[in-house]
Amino acid sequence: MSSLIEDYALLSDLETAAMLGRDGSVDWLCLPRFDSPACLAALLGTADNGFWRIAPRGAAGPCTRRAYRRDTLVLDTEWETASGSVRVTDLMPPRAQFPCLVRIVEGLTGAVTVRSELRLRFHQGRVVPWTRGAAERCRVAVAGPDAVWLGSDGPAADLAEDGTTVTDFTVGAGRRLALTLAWTPSHRTNAPGVLCVPADTALKETGDFWRHWTAQCRYQGPWRDAVVRSLITLKALTYAPTGGIVAAPTTSLPERIGGERNWDSRFCWLRDSAFTLSCLLRSGYHEEATAWLGWLVRAVAGDPARLQTVYGVGGQRLLPETEATWLSGYEGSTPVRFGTAATGHPLGVQGEIGEIMATLCLSLRAGIDVPPHVWSLVKSLMGHLRTHWQEPDQGLWQTRGPARQFVHSKVMAWVAADRALTLGALLGADVPDGWRVMRDQVRAQVCRRGWHDGLRSFVQAYGSERLDASALLLPALGFLPAADPRMRDTVHALAALEQDGFLRRYTPDDDREGTSVACSLWYADALAALGETGRARAAFERVLAIRNDVGLLAAQWDPAARRQLGNAPLAFSHVALIGTAFALRDA
Repeated sequence: MSSLIEDYALLSDLETAAMLGRDGSVDWLCLPRFDSPACLAALLGTADNGFWRIAPRGAAGPCTRRAYRRDTLVLDTEWETASGSVRVTDLMPPRAQFPCLVRIVEGLTGAVTVRSELRLRFHQGRVVPWTRGAAERCRVAVAGPDAVWLGSDGPAADLAEDGTTVTDFTVGAGRRLALTLAWTPSHRTNAPGVLCVPADTALKETGDFWRHWTAQCRYQGPWRDAVVRSLITLKALTYAPTGGIVAAPTTSLPERIGGERNWDSRFCWLRDSAFTLSCLLRSGYHEEATAWLGWLVRAVAGDPARLQTVYGVGGQRLLPETEATWLSGYEGSTPVRFGTAATGHPLGVQGEIGEIMATLCLSLRAGIDVPPHVWSLVKSLMGHLRTHWQEPDQGLWQTRGPARQFVHSKVMAWVAADRALTLGALLGADVPDGWRVMRDQVRAQVCRRGWHDGLRSFVQAYGSERLDASALLLPALGFLPAADPRMRDTVHALAALEQDGFLRRYTPDDDREGTSVACSLWYADALAALGETGRARAAFERVLAIRNDVGLLAAQWDPAARRQLGNAPLAFSHVALIGTAFALRDA
């Protein structure tokens, strides 16, 4: 049922998201928020797991063309047929109360018969709801706690035996009609007010919202359109009530087709914290940066021994991982997972503490108001880290194997101590002497045990010969200057991770490991810092070329199959794209 990962466009109301294919089918939708159970899940199974397609009747393939309206998250999809042409405009208005998806059908030329086919399947594509007529040209589907309403200003819908709602209508040039899908709790007996909002009003207000937001972007220079699209994507993945930013709106899109590396990315990783905050601040989005900091401080409050690598959009800690055996998986890639076991060992969080300290430091320097108890938080986290920084963990990539002494984790322990010292100076607080001692100990240990003389490079873990692209971050983190001979050698050694101009995350166990979008962009940053701007620009433009037709990037790229892999769109990839654009512009 599902299309290629790069065939999907993103819609969002800043609390949840829909994934819409080039064939006009919404194959993924979780309601009412990002981490809710899906009610349209064909992306991870078959048509019987739920979809909503609007397209010319009988059209089996993709649309003729599509594009987001400039500086918005409003998507226009057009078909040209033998009898005429038609446009479908899709949007999710930032919500006032309940989420909704608006689809406006407009005839452009001739006369085209269009079919709307909605098959709802609640509880992760599993439960067939009870569907009934609710009012004139309005139906409601109910199962358990969920109700989904479908309203139309066109002809009444027919209901098939399998619960599919089908509507056929013909649109001539200049004729418009709209269909609106909205969610409410099932105990609510009245249709939501959003069904009564004229589609043209929703379209105007949604477009105005996004244009006003993008007008705040401070980036000026080459690749501005790509930067703005990435910023819109980042905003679209923000959970507005709390400020948390999900890694991606999807789960279980595989890093290898047919493999088991299928993870749920609908949560907030501390790994992304400082990168995301820096990206938002540099781009002019102070309000979003403040909200992200607020989410972070609330989420990590409590015993530092219980710090996690990942939290829910509301800061929740319990994210139990389950497998949906009734879903066949994207192109047969199983298991399909909901929730995540990547919350981290309670003692293996050097990287997370480093991210928190870096984020707090960036915030203070940017003039963001931090909570009054921030110094108590810093002292608590540093007290824990000083005791446990020499213990192994799962590293940046959260590998599901034995804990090891990952170099990146140790570098992040150094970052934690370094930024804690800076925070003390900024706040005028007394700093324990042990923090400076620890910082120097960590740096000396990493330079001694994390460096491989034979490879002339920093490696993934102490005693390992495996290269890891995370070493490219050392200058950006302040651990070593880009001009340091060890960094220059490391950047050149990491060319061994290249595949057709893109970089893998680390020396692969086999050739089936895809290349990482973020690591390929870090490589461009490192080349630019070395003064190799021509190579850096070429590396960046290779990444720009693999974005899909509406500017979106997944986690990985398979150069052999020439397709995107992993959950999409991935915030980390778009944050890295924005950072590289700034780096190359400034270079």
